[in-house]
Amino acid sequence: MHVSSFTAIMLTILVLCTGNSCRSQMAEGYIRHLSNGKVKVYSAGIETHGVNPKAIEVMKEDGVDISGHTSNHIDEYQSIAFDLILTVCDHARENCPYFPSHAKRIHHNFSDPAKATGNENEIMDAFRATRDEIKVFTTNLLHSLTLNKE
Repeated sequence: MHVSSFTAIMLTILVLCTGNSCRSQMAEGYIRHLSNGKVKVYSAGIETHGVNPKAIEVMKEDGVDISGHTSNHIDEYQSIAFDLILTVCDHARENCPYFPSHAKRIHHNFSDPAKATGNENEIMDAFRATRDEIKVFTTNLLHSLTLNKE
């Protein structure tokens, strides 16, 4: 399901998380995928932990390739005028350093699959559950942004 009405809309979105390894990477992947690349989307962390291989794997299962993503620090994007900043974890929202922007801010806390415990299947199920939540959220977000621009 793609958001096809983005053809005349160019938004710039920053997805922010603690380590820019799982949740923000998945959200960036879905926003790029669902908007057919018609939204400029970046992700960053208040720290950098590298892109989690399990996040790459579960996104690939759903047809979204994030294997080329990099883990970036928020300071790298100080000069970009974002339209929207989306925080995807409470820790990033509460601990984000001052980031000058007139962007609209939206927050949704997703569970951190990197903290999942159990056997390999249980851990992968946690990654899939978070992935699926992020997919629904980003789909609804893009639809909402489209309706607000029309």
